[in-house]
Amino acid sequence: MTVSTQGLQIRTGSRFASQLVELLSSMRFAISLLTVICIASVIGTVVKQHEPLNNYVNQFGPFWSDVFGSARLFTVYSAWWFLLILAFLVVSTSLCIARNTPKILVDFKAYKENIREQSLKAFPHRAEGALPEMPESAANRIGQTLLGSGWKVKLQSRESAGGTGWMVAAKAGSTNKIGYLAAHSAIVLVCLGGLLDGDLVVRAQMWFNGKTPFTGGGLIADVAPQHRLSPSNPTFRGNLLVTEGTTAGTAILAQSDGVLLQDLPFSVELKKFIVEYYDTGMPRLFASDIVIHDHETGEKKETRVEVNHPASHRGINIYQSSFDDGGSRVNLQAVPINGPAKAFEVSGVIGGTSALSNGDQKLTLEYTGLRVINVENFANQGDASGTDVRKVDLRSSIESRLGSGHKPGAEKTLRNVGPSFSYKLRDAAGQAVEYNNYMLPMEIDGSRMFLFGMRETPSEPFRYLRIPADDQDSIDGFVRLRAALVDPALRELAVRRYAVSAVEAGRTELSDALQVSAGRAIGLFAGAEATEAPAGDPPIKGGLQAVSAFLESNVPEAERERASDVLVRILNGTLFELLQVSRERAGLQPLERSDATQQFMTHAVMSLSDAFYYPAPMTFQLKDFEHVQASVFQVARAPGQSIVYLGCVLLILGVFVMLYVRERRVWVWLSPAGAGHSQATMALSSNRKTMEADQEFEVLKSQLLKVPS
Repeated sequence: MTVSTQGLQIRTGSRFASQLVELLSSMRFAISLLTVICIASVIGTVVKQHEPLNNYVNQFGPFWSDVFGSARLFTVYSAWWFLLILAFLVVSTSLCIARNTPKILVDFKAYKENIREQSLKAFPHRAEGALPEMPESAANRIGQTLLGSGWKVKLQSRESAGGTGWMVAAKAGSTNKIGYLAAHSAIVLVCLGGLLDGDLVVRAQMWFNGKTPFTGGGLIADVAPQHRLSPSNPTFRGNLLVTEGTTAGTAILAQSDGVLLQDLPFSVELKKFIVEYYDTGMPRLFASDIVIHDHETGEKKETRVEVNHPASHRGINIYQSSFDDGGSRVNLQAVPINGPAKAFEVSGVIGGTSALSNGDQKLTLEYTGLRVINVENFANQGDASGTDVRKVDLRSSIESRLGSGHKPGAEKTLRNVGPSFSYKLRDAAGQAVEYNNYMLPMEIDGSRMFLFGMRETPSEPFRYLRIPADDQDSIDGFVRLRAALVDPALRELAVRRYAVSAVEAGRTELSDALQVSAGRAIGLFAGAEATEAPAGDPPIKGGLQAVSAFLESNVPEAERERASDVLVRILNGTLFELLQVSRERAGLQPLERSDATQQFMTHAVMSLSDAFYYPAPMTFQLKDFEHVQASVFQVARAPGQSIVYLGCVLLILGVFVMLYVRERRVWVWLSPAGAGHSQATMALSSNRKTMEADQEFEVLKSQLLKVPS
C-alpha cells in the first residue's frame, strides 16, 4: 500500500463540503500547518515571551512593538491563531489517520497471492529456475524455508495452462505500517496535550463564564470573584510568590490585558529559601523548604523544591522558577552631589516608595532592588579595558566577546564587591531615572572608589560616577570637600591660605595677584562664575569644563597650553587647602602631603567635576539592610502532560519502526514442467530500495530456487 497525499473523498453532501474535507484530510495541508507551527515556534524562541510592554518598546520601537503586539508575537504559544492552527492540525491529522487506517489494516492482512505470473516478471528483483520436483512439493518446501526465516506464508493452488500450479506468497516487516499510524497518532496526542495545557480552557472560562482580567491594585483577598478562577479549574499554569515566613495560596496567571487569580486548594508556606553561588557569581542552586497546607483536610506536608525537582500535591506540580526580594528593609544615607541638598537618612522596603521634597521640587524615591552579592573580574586592571566606569559600565566586556569563545589563557580574578542597591527617582511629571549604587568601596587602579551608577532608560547600560574613599575608607572626606566648595567663605579662606603658602613673605603684590587667579580658578570650578558654552553645546555648570571654556575664550591659542598648566596647578593647590579647611571644621587633623593624599586629590577633583552633571541633587548610599528572600514558584495543573508523554513515546516508536523496519514481499509461482519437474518464477518487492534488499534477494534466490549465487 502506498500512502496518498490526496485527502478523504466523500460522495455525499455539497461540493464545497467535499472539497473542504478533502483539503483538511490531505497530507499537503497537514505539512503546511506543521511548517507554520515551526515558524511560530522559532519566533516564540527568539522573541522573549510575556515581558513587560516597555521592554518591547525599547527593543523594537513604538511602531513595530505595536504591530508585533497586535499579532500576539509576544505571547505566541497562547495566541488565538496558534491554538487555532493546533486545532486544525489535530483535525487534519485525525482525518489522515481515518482515511489510511482501513487501507493499512486490509493491507496488513493481505498476502496478495492472486498476483499474475506476468506481473512478477515486471519486478526489479526477479528470477526464474527449473526445479526437479513437483509444484506442490516445491511449494511446501519453499513455504517451510520461508517460515523458518521469519516470514509469514500463504500457499495457493490454481489451474494454469500446463496443469495445477502453486503460488507461494510471503511477507515480512508489516509492522512498518503500524509505525505510520503511531507517528501520526503521536502528532494528534501532542497537539491535544498542548491544547489542554494551554490557555484554551482559561479563555473558554473568560468567553462563556464571565471571567475578566484584573487590572487594578491592592490586596489579593479584595479582588472580585469575576477575576478569580476556581480551585477545581482543570488546567492552569501560573506564578506564586512567597516570602520567607509567609504563606500564599493564590497564583497569578498573566494575561495580555491584566492578570487572573487562580485560587489553589492548598497554601504554600516558605520556611527558608536557599541559594548557592559559583565563584563567578552565577547561582548554582535554588532550593525552597516549604510546608504545604491542605485547605480541605488540614494536612501539613513538609518538602523541598529545587530546580528540576518539583513537588506535587492534589495533581498540581510546584516548580522552583526563580527568586526575588521579599521586601528587604534598607536604611539609606542621602549624599549631596549636585546642588544645595543636605544630608539626611531615609528608610524603606524594596518595592515601596518614599516622598522627598527639595524646596519646590517634589521627588518620589522608588526602592527597586537589593543585591547582596556582586562578583566582578578584577584581572588586568592596568589595561585600558579594565574596570573603568568612565567607559560606560562597571566592566568593559569587549575583549570577552571577541575571538574564540574559549580563552584558556585569560586571567580571571573574581571578587565579591559586596551589596548593591538600585532605586528610581521620579519627578512630578512622572519621569524617572534609575540608579544603582554599591554599598562598599572597591579597589580600582590602585585606589578605593565608591561607585554610583545611573541610566535614563532600561535599554542603556549604567554609567558610574566614581568617588574616592578618604583615609578612613569612607565617603565623608569627599562630602566635606564638596560642601566646602559651595561655601563662598570657605573658598575665600582656602584662596588666602594657598597664596600665603605659595608666596614668600613680604611679596604682597605677587600674593594679591595669586589670590585673584586662585579665586577666579576655584570660582569657575565651583560654578560660582558664569561661563558661556559654545553655540549648540549644553550649558556649563562648573568643574574642569568651566575652566577649559574660560581659557578658550580669554587666552590666545599660542599661550593656552602654558596658561592651562598654571591655572590647573593653582586650582589643585587651592582645592587641597579647601580640603584642609573642611577637615579643621570637622575637628580632624590636617592631611600630610603624601602620595596617598595626592592620589585622593586627583580622583576627588575629577569626581567633583563630573558631579556637576549628575542628574539628581543627591545620591543614596546604602548604610545597612535587613535581607528578606522570596521564592517564585510556578504552579501548574497539566492534565495534558501524560498525553504528551504518551505521544512522545509513540512518536519515537513510530519513527523508529518506519526508518528501520522494511516491508518486504516475496512471490514464487510454481507451474508444471513435465514429469517430476516444475518451473519457478520468483519476485521480491520492498518499500525501500537498499543494498540490503539486493543482498536479501540473492540469499532467497539461492535458498528457494537452488540457484548458486
